[in-house]
Amino acid sequence: MAYPLLDPKLTADALEKQLLAAWKHERLFEKTQDAARYGPPFVFYEGPPTANGRPGIHHVFARTIKDLVCRYHTMLGQGVTRIAGWDTHGLPVEIEVERMLGISGKKQIEAYGVEKFNRLCRENVFKYKTDWESLSERIAYWLDYDHPYITYSNDYIETVWWLLKRLHEKALLYRGHKVLPYCPRCGTALSSHELALGYEEVQTNSVYVTFPLAPDANRQLVIWTTTPWTLLANVAVAVHPDLEYGEYEVNGVRYIVAAERAAHVHVGGKFVSAEEGTGLVHMAPAFGADDYAAAQQYGLAFANPVAPDGTFQDTRWPEINGRLVTDKETNRLIIERLKHEGRWLETLPYTHSYPFCWRCDSALIYYARSSWFVRTTAVRARMLEVNAQVAWHPPEVGSGRFGAWLENNVDWALSRDRYWGTPLNVWECDAEAEHREVIGSYAELAERWGKRLAKDFDPHKPAIDQYSWRCRACGGTMRRVPEVIDAWFDSGAMPYAQWHYPSGHQADFKAHFPADFICEGVDQTRGWFYSLLAIGVTAFDALVYKNVIVNELVLDAQGQKMSKSRGNVVNPWEVIEEVGADAVRLYLLGQSQVWLPKRFDRRQIPDVTGGFLNALRSTYTFFQRYAQAWTPPDPSDADATPFERRPATDRWLLARLDEVVGEVRRAWSDYDVTAGVRAIMDFVGEDLSRWYIRRNRPRFWAPDRATDAVALETLHEALVTSARLLAPAAPFVADWIHRALMGGSVHLAPFPTDQGRRAPELLQAMGAVRKLASLARAARETKQLAVRQPVARVKVVVPAAVRGPALADLLDILAAEVNAKDIEVVGSDHELVRLKGKAEFRSLGKRYGKDTPRAAAAVSQLTAEELEALERGEPVRAGEFEFRPEDVLVTREVMSDWAVQADGPYVAAVDPRLSEDLIQEGLARELVNRVQRLRKEAGYEYTTRIELSVAGAEEIVAAVSAFQSFVEGETLTRKIVLGTVLEEADLTREVDIEARRVTIALRRHDGRKGGTR
Repeated sequence: MAYPLLDPKLTADALEKQLLAAWKHERLFEKTQDAARYGPPFVFYEGPPTANGRPGIHHVFARTIKDLVCRYHTMLGQGVTRIAGWDTHGLPVEIEVERMLGISGKKQIEAYGVEKFNRLCRENVFKYKTDWESLSERIAYWLDYDHPYITYSNDYIETVWWLLKRLHEKALLYRGHKVLPYCPRCGTALSSHELALGYEEVQTNSVYVTFPLAPDANRQLVIWTTTPWTLLANVAVAVHPDLEYGEYEVNGVRYIVAAERAAHVHVGGKFVSAEEGTGLVHMAPAFGADDYAAAQQYGLAFANPVAPDGTFQDTRWPEINGRLVTDKETNRLIIERLKHEGRWLETLPYTHSYPFCWRCDSALIYYARSSWFVRTTAVRARMLEVNAQVAWHPPEVGSGRFGAWLENNVDWALSRDRYWGTPLNVWECDAEAEHREVIGSYAELAERWGKRLAKDFDPHKPAIDQYSWRCRACGGTMRRVPEVIDAWFDSGAMPYAQWHYPSGHQADFKAHFPADFICEGVDQTRGWFYSLLAIGVTAFDALVYKNVIVNELVLDAQGQKMSKSRGNVVNPWEVIEEVGADAVRLYLLGQSQVWLPKRFDRRQIPDVTGGFLNALRSTYTFFQRYAQAWTPPDPSDADATPFERRPATDRWLLARLDEVVGEVRRAWSDYDVTAGVRAIMDFVGEDLSRWYIRRNRPRFWAPDRATDAVALETLHEALVTSARLLAPAAPFVADWIHRALMGGSVHLAPFPTDQGRRAPELLQAMGAVRKLASLARAARETKQLAVRQPVARVKVVVPAAVRGPALADLLDILAAEVNAKDIEVVGSDHELVRLKGKAEFRSLGKRYGKDTPRAAAAVSQLTAEELEALERGEPVRAGEFEFRPEDVLVTREVMSDWAVQADGPYVAAVDPRLSEDLIQEGLARELVNRVQRLRKEAGYEYTTRIELSVAGAEEIVAAVSAFQSFVEGETLTRKIVLGTVLEEADLTREVDIEARRVTIALRRHDGRKGGTR
């Protein structure tokens, strides 16, 4: 079998585009769907994006998570639902069309014509559809874009109508008059979950204002407000029934504020606080929910000088009439008027969180409006019960952010005074508004209208408003109410509306409800996550989704939220072209848990994922170089080498591979995508590339010797399994490697399973060897011993449980790794170090209190044996005190001239004394290193035989002479010349070796220049 070369000059972007073309030609996505069609279902709901805005890097983040989970379950043999969806209604579309037309606000829309305006909305909902689909394809996010659900489609709207009628029949849909968050620019109220999407920190001018009391104008209430514009609608002052108030005279005026004395109470309100301001709050029922409720309770007047466009109208202060209430200039004029009338005391800047329209960025106001509501408060307890059944990832979002949101739930403000949206399907009698019908289907509409609907029937405004009929109750005319509904209701209806339920596809709906998995950003906890749950509970009393991954925001490199205004938005196309989609996916998944805020710094991508991807490519290239015509045996064939008959390092690698398979399966089955990704990256980068291959390199290549077939077999299996593990996270490089090794796509392969290869003692022993190697290298550094300088002896200490045959079998590996002639395992490091105990005062203090100093003194007297027992996790009694492992920090003090490093009970001690032979061997090894570099510089193949000359420093020449066989074997030298420089060399270089100057020359050996040795 010929294994293809992975061209090192081929960029990640080019390689991935080649695979995209192959996938498209093969219809690979469709094949994966067909292969698992009859497997157990795994239901995924795609949160619908709005396609009239370009996708950003944060969309790549969420879509990568979704794709990983879906690919994983597909490889498990499950039939995964991957239906695309488009959110096509609402303000995002309307605002984009307004900008296109150069108009703003409802008056100009109506002047332009609602029919023409909505036609443009329909035409513009897919303005960036190609961008979304292209980016999804480029990052390998597979969705069925051929059969998407579209929220503006007639079938979708009919299901939404059916849901609203169902809510009406349950007495959960009603009209109310409430103070709601309101966007003056858009001219419509917002729901509480929309309100939560647009808060920003702002600084405004707060004022202290006086309210004279009749009949004595010198007695004045002092109130504090952060919204001076609401003073024009004031009807009362509220005090807290549990606070005390007092009068304070200043310059003949008696000011009343919260105090310790009895107070005059006008209206009681528990929303008053003494923590800020004066303990008195002015009341404007038109602009505050608490104010409105108090006004209803006490029968207060209702004054509203603000028009629906947010401007003052018909006030007694002409300078502010026609001005937007939230403009800074408007508030300045109000403060100047208060000063003029002698009501102003002080203006102070005030920084606070203020809501802005999440779509047009206008400052919101609270405004009394008539609106339609879903009575979600009636099912608050049930929503909390259902939410408790959901597995949130991370759990604290479900119990905290989302759970707290549900506990403080208010009725859903459903209606919008806008144009492009699902029309509210409520018809009311023009003679008696309480005569009301909610239409649940187009057939019902035709039946009530008395005619068949046209083939080109459009349920949108204004066409839908032509349908009217005689009121059954009084003979008046039934006309549709003018509102459309919150687009969030559209998106939350997708589990049902994507199937046009209940008008069709009832079996499909039941097979795909509830969802096994959904995933969106943290901002959707009060958006799509809520609308899904609220509709599911109100309409069906049902769980809608079982597992949720909540990914956090993607911030810029400085930790700032990305926004167009800041100019810090990352263009995903530029990054992908630079480093490839796999690198971006692994960077987003692997750098930290996906539910933690993510700083996106493109400069860090090579640091986080570049090393891993290079290690993976290099590992395959290493295999490809030495496998040549080798064909892997089928694991079920008799030719396959049994696990028990493989060398210890191979058994270790395969046992470790089974461990990793188990780790990844556990992590991804529990929706911890980061833990699974890191397990794969650690295995390939550390276990496979930096340890197994490096320590087993001579088995793959040595002069005049065939490659060890068992080593190839082991490496082949490790690479194939790694590609299959990696496929959900990095689908491009995993597929290329799998095709190269197996001839077929990894995305049609099953996910790896644990093969049951257990070798606990071997795994423990290899772990000890790697730890000891690290300690020995650190010890060598303390004596400035070069890596290639052999040492005579290394003594090591390991826990008793590790000592045994498995460790003994691996000591040759340890010796080679630390460049030592002899490794000795000793029972104790007492000859080399002195163990000392240091008291941990915080731990001791909890148990011994005032006796802690005496206990600490006793720690210093503990014996080496007692300290070793503490390291093993055993408690120790010394006199009247008992010490636990957490009470004592065990340290080591070197007692000899050996270099010693320790990590708990693991100790490595290196003999730093060097004989002449060891020094010469070290110099010979350094020379080999330089020759290998020059071979590469000369462009030689790894099998090219050479002739070599070394001239210069006598110590180097003598070292090469003493270790000539070693040098020749390592460098494929067939003729070596010492003391003079080869003539007609392919490459000649002067190099430094341990501050000694030598000249090295190389040329190919072909039999005519000196013959063969």
